[in-house]
Order: sequence, then structure tokens, then C-alpha cells
Amino acid sequence: MAQVLEFKLPDLGEGLTEAEIVRWLVQVGDVVAVDQPVVEVETAKAMVEVPCPYGGVVTARFGEEGTELPVGAPLLTVAVGAPGDAGAGTDAGSGPARSVAAEPGPGSAQGTGLGSGAADGTAVSSVNGSGTRTGGGSDTASGNVLVGYGTGAPPARRRRVRPQAPTVPPRASTTAQARAATSPASPGSPLDTRANGDAARGEGPVPVISPLVRRLARENGLDLRELTGSGPDGLILRADVEYALRAAAAQGRSAQPRTEAPAHMAAPVQAGPHARVAPAADGVTAPPAPAPAPVTSAPAHGVRVPLKGVRGAVADKLSRSRREIPDATCWVDADATELMRARTAMNAAGGPKISLLALLARICTAALTRFPELNSTVDMAAREIVRLDRVHLGFAAQTERGLVVPVVRDAQARDAEGLTAEFARLTEAARAGTLTPAELTGGTFTLNNYGVFGVDGSTPIINHPEAAMLGVGRIVPKPWVHEGELAVRQVVQLSLTFDHRVCDGGTAGGFLRYVADCVEQPAVLLRTL
Repeated sequence: MAQVLEFKLPDLGEGLTEAEIVRWLVQVGDVVAVDQPVVEVETAKAMVEVPCPYGGVVTARFGEEGTELPVGAPLLTVAVGAPGDAGAGTDAGSGPARSVAAEPGPGSAQGTGLGSGAADGTAVSSVNGSGTRTGGGSDTASGNVLVGYGTGAPPARRRRVRPQAPTVPPRASTTAQARAATSPASPGSPLDTRANGDAARGEGPVPVISPLVRRLARENGLDLRELTGSGPDGLILRADVEYALRAAAAQGRSAQPRTEAPAHMAAPVQAGPHARVAPAADGVTAPPAPAPAPVTSAPAHGVRVPLKGVRGAVADKLSRSRREIPDATCWVDADATELMRARTAMNAAGGPKISLLALLARICTAALTRFPELNSTVDMAAREIVRLDRVHLGFAAQTERGLVVPVVRDAQARDAEGLTAEFARLTEAARAGTLTPAELTGGTFTLNNYGVFGVDGSTPIINHPEAAMLGVGRIVPKPWVHEGELAVRQVVQLSLTFDHRVCDGGTAGGFLRYVADCVEQPAVLLRTL
């Protein structure tokens, strides 16, 4: 007997709650092996190929390319055990098996049918968002290391059916309600037909999977029961909600001129469809009508760019940093002439070329050894400062997809050659969009070389939950007093943004001064080698 397993989008890394389908790697009816990649998704941090923890025949896929799914939403179903009887090619949502599923909570499958095979006695199980299978059947476990994979099955829990939410009138129907208040609707009118349809739709559960769709509709006062989904089996997608909101906004703009009254006219009283306004009695002056709101021109049309993917992750993280971290910035100009000469001498001696970023990173790790307060994080729940003994150095990398911060692990244990090689590898992966979540998280200090953009200084926002960031501006020839005489030297501006909770200005100034001394006299580093 075939067993149909439902594989849900797993947790792909810390802080990631959704992913966008970029490319399906399998079709319905294909035979897949355990740990075979089945779909390529784009998270807020990287492109990831998701492996399937079960082998069998793909019976259904959920979501087209470009669809955004939350963690825990169904990805596909696989028939395991008897490929010939698995019902390959069956559309999601069809078949009598739909009747066994109660309305799910956010992030779970909504009325997911698995085809005629499930109705003929095929066992149905599912894989939750962490890769753990629920339900009966064989334990064909995956060895792939994703968050939650390889763990034992938790005790079975019965789902509770959530009470049906009361119908909330959507914004899109406000104009129709206004017309209904001023003119009677004839029997059999479109309004009656729509009302009957709404009542019929309101009897059952709303066909929507994504909690993001529910939240978008709730925040805009839109009743999902009045929408017809464009997804499989009438599934309501984000695009359906956004289309309804645009239609409501357009309807509101078109109705606005008819609802505005001249300043000298009293505002009509909405007393019902057959109400009449009685004329004022002789000699009695009617109270003045309230002045209407000033007529404003329609807002200018523009392009709306969704905050998702890398841009959305950057927005969320920087907003959190601004809310939680009381940061301060100090800066200093330094003569980088000797550092540039030292790099030229290193590269002329043969061997792998040393990058300037690697030398600056080596200076940072030496400075953090002397000032460990800046290699820390703040645990406000415990009201503790956690000083870290290892330096995981993040560096800002600008890509076509946006700004990312890859992390060099154990930077304090690497020399200039090792740092150069690791910077090159991570930069190439960032440009190709192949960085893993592990390579984008866990940093303890960030080095930001904004001089590549041709600017001198900046006051960057700290990469939460770190405590500091060193900024390096462009290196340019400037007049500089050197050994008592005016000369043209290679000058750079260094800035340090730090969390004022972990240290005071004296510590931050000492760190920055040590970095500047090493830039001006690289031999200072010999003390810590």
C-alpha cells in the first residue's frame, strides 16, 4: 500500500520565516530519491536548494515559481512504497481525502487533498516545517542536515479546529453600501446575488494557507470570504488580496468627487433609503452645517517595491538595531602611507597577494584582543553583557541583490594570507547568491569598507546583535604634516560605531586610536603576533 507523505518548507536558518520559490527541480510524476534537491528557494539571505527527506513519486506541488511561502507551508507530496499506485500527476486539493482535514492554523496545509490514491486507502502522512514526519507509516529518514532533520518524531497531538471568525465588511464594499443606503435594491439584483454568494462562502473555512495573507487582509479590513482565490482549488494567494485592495482604492478614488459637497450646502442626513428631509420652519434658522474637509488632489502615482528578500531582511534588521541599540560614533584621520607600502612589499616578495581588507581585518582582531568589550553582545533578558572569546568577523559586501554581511569564522586565528583567501571566497559566493545561512549569521564584529564607494566617512548602523562596527573610508592623497614638514600622504578616515551599553567613550577611543596607530605604523602589530 502506497503511503503519501506531505513535505513542508523546513526552517532554513535562524530568523528566516519565509522563502520564495525560484525554480522547481522536479515535476509531478517524477521519481525522487532521499535527500534529492526538489526546489530552489530564495530566502532573505541566500539561494538554497531544498532536499526532500523521502524517496518516491511526486504526486503534487504547491506553489508556482515566484510564490512566497512561509516556513511550515506544504511544498510537495510524495508517494512512498508503491510508485505505480501513488497517483502520480494528481493535482493538489483534489479527491475525497479533502474531507479528513480540519481547518489548519498558520503555516499548515489548508484542505490539502492528495488525489484518488488517498481515497483508495493510501496512508497519508506529513512532514512538518522542521522535517519531522507526522502520522503513520514507515520511517524512511533523511540524513540531510537541515534545521530539525534527523530528530525523532514528537508525540502526536490532536489539532483543534479554530472557531470561525465573524465576517468583517471589507473596505471594497463601502461604496456599494453607500449606494444601498440611498436607493432600494430590486430583488434579484447583483447585490442580492453577491450577498447570497458571500453567505455561502462564509459557511466553510477560508481557503488560505499563508499567515501573511491573513495578516495582510486583517490589517486592511478585508474579509477573505468575499474573495475568490486564483490558486489551486481556489486557494487565496497574496496576489488576490493585493488585487482586491487596489480595486477598493480605485473605487474609492472614483467615488470621491460624488461625495464631496460645496461649502454652502448642508451635509445630507443618511436616514435611510426612503427618508425625506423636512424643510425648515418659517423664521427658524437651521444650524450651520459643518465645513467639509478640504479637497486635496489625488496622491501622485509611484512604484511600490515590496520589502522582501534581501531588502526586507536588511530593513528589519537595521530597524531593530535602531530601536534597541544606543549607538555612538567616533572617528579619526590616519596616515595610511606606511600600510600601503607594507602591502606593496608583501606582494612583491612572492606568494599569494595580500588584500588591503585582510590587513585591516588583522588590525581589527589585534585591537579586539586588547579591547574585548567591543567583541560582545547584550542579553537584556538576563541584563548581562556577554563578552565573546572568538572573533567572527563580518564584512559588508554589496551585490546585485542588495547588501549582505558574510562572516569569517575564527578570524583571530587567521593570518593575512588566510584572511585574504576567505574574503575572496565569501565575496564570490555573495555575488553568485550561493552563501549559506551559516555563512551569513553569527558575526561578533563587522568591518565596513565603504571607501569602495568613493566616500570618506560614515556613521553606519550596528549589525544587531553585535556591539560595534569599524568603518574605513577611501584612501586618498592629502596634505599632511609628516616629521614636522608638510607633505602629501595617503590619508584615510576611520570611524567606530559602538553600543554605549557595553563600554564608554574611553574604551571606544582607545580601540580606534590603536587601529589608527597600526595603520600609520604597521610594525606596532609585531607586539601581538
